[in-house]
Amino acid sequence: MGNREKPAVSGEPVVLLHGFDGDALMAVVRAVKSVAGEAGIDPGSIAFTTTTPTNLEWKIKALIREVRKEHEYMSKTNTPPQ
Repeated sequence: MGNREKPAVSGEPVVLLHGFDGDALMAVVRAVKSVAGEAGIDPGSIAFTTTTPTNLEWKIKALIREVRKEHEYMSKTNTPPQ
């Protein structure tokens, strides 16, 4: 009643990584995508993010919303040419 809070976050997958260097980060991303594909999950639907000094202060709901929003935008604008 009168609560205008945004709806709960979607069930779309988000992977948050903290403390990985470049090579390890890419290895984890590749591994997650591989296992996701084997599990019947579209690897392209997974939004990956790393922590930053700024987002470490955010509530998890806000972080997930922002990461999903950015993922959807990048998925639409970075479609490879056919």
